[in-house]
Amino acid sequence: MNESTIYKSVAGERAVMSLYDELLAGWPLACQERYVETRHGRTFVIACGTEVGPPLVLLHGAGSNSAIWAGDAAVLGRQYRIYAVDLPGEPGKSAPNRPPWEGPAFAEWLLDVLDGLGLEQAVLLGVSQGGWTALRFATLHPERTAALVLLSPGEVTADRPSFLLKAAPLTLLGEWGARRMVRMMFGSQPVSAEVEDITVLVTTHFKPRIGVLPRFSDKELQRLIMPTLLVGGQEDVIRDVADIAARLDSLLPQLEVALVPDGGHALLNITELVFPFLTTLLSINAVPVNHISQQPFTQPGRIRVSKND
Repeated sequence: MNESTIYKSVAGERAVMSLYDELLAGWPLACQERYVETRHGRTFVIACGTEVGPPLVLLHGAGSNSAIWAGDAAVLGRQYRIYAVDLPGEPGKSAPNRPPWEGPAFAEWLLDVLDGLGLEQAVLLGVSQGGWTALRFATLHPERTAALVLLSPGEVTADRPSFLLKAAPLTLLGEWGARRMVRMMFGSQPVSAEVEDITVLVTTHFKPRIGVLPRFSDKELQRLIMPTLLVGGQEDVIRDVADIAARLDSLLPQLEVALVPDGGHALLNITELVFPFLTTLLSINAVPVNHISQQPFTQPGRIRVSKND
């Protein structure tokens, strides 16, 4: 697939990638950028944080890339080795191909990423489609999943049908509609002009993937015996996080839930919500440092050092 086919134009792709490079240049920690080869395409990874901590894999949602973690990396990296991974087929630096949601493809992809990074086991933190990806992997490979942090994950329960009714007309109203969409996604949380502008730029130029993620069965979810944290906004226009919590609570033996009263589908400043959970994992030795090898990357790449280091 030609890389421009997931964008509305080649110029739009360049604009999004230029912004991504600019955001990566301002990453708050010294980091390494690498590519890992997988059976579903070349995958871009940002590694940062303490090298002696257990691995924490970050999975962004649809229509975004790993730049969303820049504000959280400095705190999360105090105790964990962070691997922020660009999902395939999204507006990041991974391959533009889009593996099927049905079947094991996304679990295969993430398994290849972990193997390529030399990680026997990791904590998975995913938002929306990234949360769905973390769940897909964990249901098929629970032995490789030390713990889960799920931010409004997809298809634990059905999405709200009212969202599509509200969103569809906005997609026809240009930048004004895109900005209204951003406000819907963030709920009552104050959104900075920079975050809004970035989201609008990507929305303007990127072709989102159309379709419905496969729903998880009870049998699949009952495989999730690892510690799990569910985080969601009570003003989420896409998913009813209380319903998600109720279903997971009936099936998972180790579930914690954090609901954000003014939070929407997209959550800001998540560290204060997830850091206590991640710290507790360390205190109970639930996430040992378990690199398979001393060489966590399989291919050469760039190293960025922030000006604040």
